[in-house]
Amino acid sequence: MKLPVAELHIHLEGTLEPETILRLAGQNNIELPWPSLEELRAQYSFSNLQSFLDLFYANMAVLRTAADFQEITTDYLLRAHESGVRHVELFFDPQAHLERGLTLTEVIAGIRAGLQEGLDRWGITHRLIACFWRHAPAESAMEILRTLVQEKHAIDGIGLDSSELGYPPILFQEVFAFARENGLHVVAHAGEEGPAEYIVQALDLLKVERIDHGIRCLEDPALVQRLVAEQMPLTVCPLSNVRLRAVDTIAHHPLRQMLDLGLKVSIHSDDPAYFGGYLDANFAAVIGQFDLSREDQAVLARNSIEASFLEAPAKAALLGEVTAWLESR
Repeated sequence: MKLPVAELHIHLEGTLEPETILRLAGQNNIELPWPSLEELRAQYSFSNLQSFLDLFYANMAVLRTAADFQEITTDYLLRAHESGVRHVELFFDPQAHLERGLTLTEVIAGIRAGLQEGLDRWGITHRLIACFWRHAPAESAMEILRTLVQEKHAIDGIGLDSSELGYPPILFQEVFAFARENGLHVVAHAGEEGPAEYIVQALDLLKVERIDHGIRCLEDPALVQRLVAEQMPLTVCPLSNVRLRAVDTIAHHPLRQMLDLGLKVSIHSDDPAYFGGYLDANFAAVIGQFDLSREDQAVLARNSIEASFLEAPAKAALLGEVTAWLESR
């Protein structure tokens, strides 16, 4: 029996495997700078977040149709199913696709079709979250968000991603207020490369319901106390943190310390095609490094489920599955 978990920090575009990139490039007549699999794989060495993002945005140029989005969504959900994922809250970047001439309708329709397929085939429930680029003007995010709301596109929340340093959450205060006013959930990346202050801004100014990453909270003891007291979820991505040099190695990752402090931390895969593994690989890395017990693993799973945007009965059912897993030893 696999440990039942919710994956809450996962970028659809970050699940694009190199083989899929090259196949879609050929299918959609897209010329990439790296024509062979070997040349493409050679690009997957990152010195920081920006070096990853440069490749990330170049590769997603191969996504051209609703069918492409459906295919990669379904491909990810199959892999998630194999990792024990029972619920997913999937990020996508609308700005990246609109600037290439696609429409919100075809992008979201394709993703939603894939999510429905995942529900039908593997029982994976879902939410869909539109993430806005923090390196782009807030006006761009607001314009797209207004369209998403006015045209009643099927999204469940918004997030904030991309380059963190130099783009504090305060820039998006109005965008997040508009989202909340229109009944959307709100989350934001903060405290990965950016300072602990960005986490504070995300809480106080954006009024987020979850912090994505958040590992640099440990630099501010008062913030740690607050996060523990409020049981604010932190969606941590260990392999991503290592590959993007936010921490040197898994051995240096603060996950064990965060758990011991009582922070509501959970494990996720971020951009698994780029960072060396899906959710099961992330769990394996930290279980082995920190000798996590089955009880520790159950805490991480429960935290992910409790932090999700599922309704209470669905959460209770999944929490029951975690208890059954723990008792199945």
